[in-house]
Amino acid sequence: MEENKNIDKKSLKFLNGKNTDWNELAKDCVCFANAQGGFIYIGIEDKATFPAEKQKITDRNLPDIIQKNIAHRTVNVGIAVTIETAENKAEYIKIQVFRNAQTIASTTDGKYYVRVHDECKPVPPDEMARLAADKNAFVWEEQITKRVPASEFDEVKKRTFLNDIRNSQRVSRFIKEMDDEELLDFYFIQKNGFLTNLGILWIGKRNDRASLLYPPAIQVIRYDDKEEKVWKLLLDDYFSNPKELLERVLNDVPDWQESVEVSEGMFRKNIPFFPVEVVRELVVNALVHRTYTTRGDIFINIYPDRMEIHSPGRLPFGVTPKNILSKSIRRNEHLSKIFYDLGLMEKEGSGYDLVYAKLLGSGKPLPIVKETDERVTVIVKKQFVSKEVVRLMDRASNDFSLKQKEQISLGLLAQQQSYTALEISNILNQNEEVGLRYWLGRLIELELVIKTGKGKGTQYAVNPEFIRKINFKGKTNLKNIEDYRLEELIYKDLTAYPNSGFGEIHQRIGMEINKHKVRRLLKQMVDNGQLKTEGVKKWTRYSIEQNLQENQ
Repeated sequence: MEENKNIDKKSLKFLNGKNTDWNELAKDCVCFANAQGGFIYIGIEDKATFPAEKQKITDRNLPDIIQKNIAHRTVNVGIAVTIETAENKAEYIKIQVFRNAQTIASTTDGKYYVRVHDECKPVPPDEMARLAADKNAFVWEEQITKRVPASEFDEVKKRTFLNDIRNSQRVSRFIKEMDDEELLDFYFIQKNGFLTNLGILWIGKRNDRASLLYPPAIQVIRYDDKEEKVWKLLLDDYFSNPKELLERVLNDVPDWQESVEVSEGMFRKNIPFFPVEVVRELVVNALVHRTYTTRGDIFINIYPDRMEIHSPGRLPFGVTPKNILSKSIRRNEHLSKIFYDLGLMEKEGSGYDLVYAKLLGSGKPLPIVKETDERVTVIVKKQFVSKEVVRLMDRASNDFSLKQKEQISLGLLAQQQSYTALEISNILNQNEEVGLRYWLGRLIELELVIKTGKGKGTQYAVNPEFIRKINFKGKTNLKNIEDYRLEELIYKDLTAYPNSGFGEIHQRIGMEINKHKVRRLLKQMVDNGQLKTEGVKKWTRYSIEQNLQENQ
């Protein structure tokens, strides 16, 4: 049992009589109430699965004390507190925080928080509208305000849905063995004898689907080089449910079949301009994570040099264009589950992994994600960075069966030949070295990637031996320059430009070289008596030692 978006754990020492930090506990309860609810286990350490052996809750009044203190410090928060016994017979306190479906919870001093993955995040004033929209989106799925009787369904869509669920490898036998009505209840397709909004969306009749506040509609438009419309596919007649919309986009747009052949000797591979797996994942994201309480169609605009997918609304709270690879939050929880159980989308948190892996493996640049107040736009470029990168990635994937995160890391390095630890961490949104190692996986062990330097000067690059082995002809730069060559470069520069500062030297020999590497070599050359310095810190000037110049 690990901490996640629904679970938080605290040591029993947290409850310290009059010194207990009740405000901290109240903040955590507000976080869960504004997200999807959750559990706080007091008496289980962060790294532990069970409470300590023979642990007992001696004060049996603690549940009432906790309930009272949280009630005094929060607004719109509902909790249930109990003393539980774990499998090892030890006791702990369980606080169940109920999801606040209709309103926004806060502390009594007017502060707002929300649970994002395993962290409690404050909600700034300018993000309150987004939090409210996300909350309404979650409620929207289960609402039965249209009062459409559960018997008013589209027979074909209902039968297809039930068959798809029972034939899915992702659905457990227990769920498959439910009768039809139980299955529809389980997936929130119907409730209290009526179709929910989700039910109308998936198995409802056309007229009922059209009567929803903002039913999904997709427009696929192709533009020429003058950005004039030359072809379009309109899917706005409300005949199709989300699965059928996705199928029509994938099957009725010929652009996904266009490709280019990459060949050299026996190596031949057709690389699609827009990989269908990428198109599928981005369209699924647009359908699943859009706000169905916001007006607007999904637009897929195809230009000669790029594809743009526009989705109405903003990203879910806690997700930004910068962290979209590492953060994943389901805005429409029940719709997401249907898509996942039917095998139409990747598991939570891996959708953009797939997009990145497919694009980088095809020698294409990373997608560009833009967010405005009204919509999210994802741009996929049509061109390739390099056919050589395609060869390298294809060879590495075939020879070593790389995992998705390893493909992404290797693809990034292949396109640039090397990155500093800081640069690649920023791209992958990893703040800790442990997280970066997780993304690099076995690449260093397999000798596909080499690591040089340490600390801020750490640099990762594709192994030159592997590059030579496959006759890779990447672009040339100085990022991976060996120390002895860099030393020679510095020496020649200072011969021509004596008494130079660090910035001047760095700019002349090549800004692509890691600055920490240049500083390290300068210090080393000073320590070895090759260079002399004048001044201190940022005013330090470097020159060649006079006796060395005289010996030249």
